[in-house]
Amino acid sequence: MPTLLDDSHITLSHGAGGRAMRTLIETLFIEAFGNDELCRTEDQARLDLARLSAQGDRLAFTTDSYVIDPLEFPGGNIGSLAVNGTLNDLAVGGARPLYLSCAFIIEEGMAVSQLRRIVEAMREAARAAGVSIITGDTKVVPRGKGDGLFINTSGLGVVPQGLELAASRCEPGDRVVVSGTLGDHGAAILQARGELALASNLTSDCRSLHGLVQHMLAQTTEIKAMRDATRGGVAAILHEFAAASGRAIRVFEDSLPVKPEVRGVCEILGLDALHFANEGKLVAVVAQERADALVRAMRQHEAGRDACIIGEILEGPAGRVQIRTLMGSERLLDLPEGELLPRIC
Repeated sequence: MPTLLDDSHITLSHGAGGRAMRTLIETLFIEAFGNDELCRTEDQARLDLARLSAQGDRLAFTTDSYVIDPLEFPGGNIGSLAVNGTLNDLAVGGARPLYLSCAFIIEEGMAVSQLRRIVEAMREAARAAGVSIITGDTKVVPRGKGDGLFINTSGLGVVPQGLELAASRCEPGDRVVVSGTLGDHGAAILQARGELALASNLTSDCRSLHGLVQHMLAQTTEIKAMRDATRGGVAAILHEFAAASGRAIRVFEDSLPVKPEVRGVCEILGLDALHFANEGKLVAVVAQERADALVRAMRQHEAGRDACIIGEILEGPAGRVQIRTLMGSERLLDLPEGELLPRIC
């Protein structure tokens, strides 16, 4: 049986529990993610509770699955997306991410060279964020049954004592802040699929946000809630905030940061950048008196260079999200019906 380094493509034997699978795990996954916990090759990771409790009084735990098409795109691939996406779900709850698990469902026939690039992207994303991938799983499904590769990642982090971020805390007068330009990821994926006859340099904004979040929390205790804007875009987040708080939200159209290339995609397709996905941007609600200072501080961080205030929390009607247009009129911002852009994360 040849080693993985000699195999050009994944076969069913790489998921059958025998020599080929052991070679795959040892020479690709463990070699890339190697740390003391993972290298024990037990069926579970064992974590030091004393270390966790020393950093906070609550654990944050999240899981997500990634099914993007194409697997590789300008600005990242499914591997970096899986790591950063899960880290961001922890970060916007105020948690410090510490550990990840990852599970691979690989389709028979996938090129080993592509799988290696994806694993290396995961390693680099985890290393940059200072987290460890400490356990995982590998499955191989027959050709035509897996669409290339699916990845599931789960994340564990610690929330500092006294920190409480929740959409229910939003109050009238609070300001809505975004960390940067809207819709970059969704537009980049469309471009990567070759579905748009546009000449542009669109790239995904796929990145970890926990450094920015920690920077923000160091500036003020008046941040009420945070979310990372993925499927459904900023619009989905605003509706979540409005529903959970029983408040209304007004967005200022002239304040929305949208790149010209993304705006062009939206105009061609008749879509709204507020509905396009990001994978490296957050939406935060902060007390009015701290909003300007927070934005200035965010702009000092690499992940928040284009941060700005885009709206405000209103008394009501409960759950309503509206836009003040460039003409000064008001219109409702509804959630889209169905899936605008399938397989984007």
